[in-house]
Amino acid sequence: MSEDKPADTAETAPAEANAIPNGKGHDPGEEISAKTPPAEGGGNPHRTENAEANLPEGQEFLSGVGDKKTTHFTDFEGKTSFGMSVFNLGNAIMGSGILGLAYAMANTGVVLFLVLLTVVAVLSSYSIHILLKLSGIVGIRAYEQLGYRAFGTPGKMAAGIAITLQNIGAMSSYLYIVKYEFPLVIQAFLRVDKPAGEWYLNGNYLVMIVSVAIIFPLALMKQLGYLGYTSGFSLSCMVFFLISVIYKKFNTPCPFSDFAFNSTVSMLNVSAMDPDGNPDPSCIPKMANLNSQTAYTIPILAFAFVCHPEVLPIYTELRNPTKKKMQHVANISIAVMYCMYFLAALFGYLTFYGEVEAELLHTYSRIDPYDSLILCVRVAVLTAVTLTVPIVLFPVRRAINQMAFPNKTFNWPRHIAIAVVLLTFINLLVIFAPNILGIFGIIGATSAPCLIFIFPAVFYLRIVPKEEEPMTSFPKVMAVCFATIGVLFMIMSLSFIIMDWTSGSSNASSGH
Repeated sequence: MSEDKPADTAETAPAEANAIPNGKGHDPGEEISAKTPPAEGGGNPHRTENAEANLPEGQEFLSGVGDKKTTHFTDFEGKTSFGMSVFNLGNAIMGSGILGLAYAMANTGVVLFLVLLTVVAVLSSYSIHILLKLSGIVGIRAYEQLGYRAFGTPGKMAAGIAITLQNIGAMSSYLYIVKYEFPLVIQAFLRVDKPAGEWYLNGNYLVMIVSVAIIFPLALMKQLGYLGYTSGFSLSCMVFFLISVIYKKFNTPCPFSDFAFNSTVSMLNVSAMDPDGNPDPSCIPKMANLNSQTAYTIPILAFAFVCHPEVLPIYTELRNPTKKKMQHVANISIAVMYCMYFLAALFGYLTFYGEVEAELLHTYSRIDPYDSLILCVRVAVLTAVTLTVPIVLFPVRRAINQMAFPNKTFNWPRHIAIAVVLLTFINLLVIFAPNILGIFGIIGATSAPCLIFIFPAVFYLRIVPKEEEPMTSFPKVMAVCFATIGVLFMIMSLSFIIMDWTSGSSNASSGH
């Protein structure tokens, strides 16, 4: 493979990639501040950095740093094509979030959902713009190192911890789907009506098998670029899921009744009434709808577009990287996911209306657990989320390296050990986790606003000197607004969820 050479000289984690070219083991942020001692303290040194950005050596990558510093980030040449980068970023965005969106729409209404989805997509894109602009100014393509540059070690630790929490939450939700769906799929394929405790129908065992057999080998890759092919396949599985959801909308009678598991009837028992005995109006979609579960919708939506920890590593590995090119990668990925999210939510909602569950696929199995199309869709979704886990594990391992081993060069034992520890921890979490919605809500309400809104804005305010952009300049005012939105969003989401739990009506604990 053409990527073998750079893989030998550079680790996926920027801290390690940066340490190898010059044979030193310093933290990249520390090395830069060592070369420009006043950089941590004030604004002026940043002006000299921007002056250096005009040097020809820095122009090729638009990384905004001089020739000496550029070697830290561009000593290995990115080999990943534009298309593969879109696949990787798209796969990082697209996760199990899509399965919860129909439920989110049922609790907000179609119009309100569309407004919220649009706002979150636009804000996510702008946030990536800030990150890329920052990495251009400072020449750093690692989220944690931007934090280090802005606030020293506390900044680096805050970014690293947020990335770790966010992505562990994401991986947990993916593996939760494996635990929950895989046994049902095997059960349906084998036509086992009443499981008698067989080990191969135990979700906990299946999660561990999938982790060891599929996720672990992929998690050992040294570079994200290699995962472009699995990402492309993963996304094609999700396209199949979307097409099937749209098809099912036109083949599922509206007031549906649950399938009788103990019967062998292949025909559905359809009545004009839904299980609660309400008449047909329950089949009319709501344009706007507010209830106690609406509190979960915003975090689920925010969680749906978080790809920020993956942006900078993908940028580093992009062939002929420029900020403009990487922004195109991000915009295309977000636009495609936006369309898929909205269509999946809309048609999922229009199939089941108020009866839709927090996990969309489970609702289909209530109608007919042996539906062959839905079985194929389940296999496709299982494949997609399983192949997304290595992509999401990547930034966590990098964050751990940046926080715990900043001065160490790449070595295989540590690379493997971190993957083993992470996967073991996440497996334990999934085996004892209450419900997918609880994972989405809590993680989404805390780390997602930090990674999307607060950190990029605050790092921008801190790193870009006042001499170049005074606090009254448009970008700085936008950054302040951005950070404020993030804080408000976090407070609002957390308070809604806490209120919901204390009132005892939470679906996270009852399992809708």
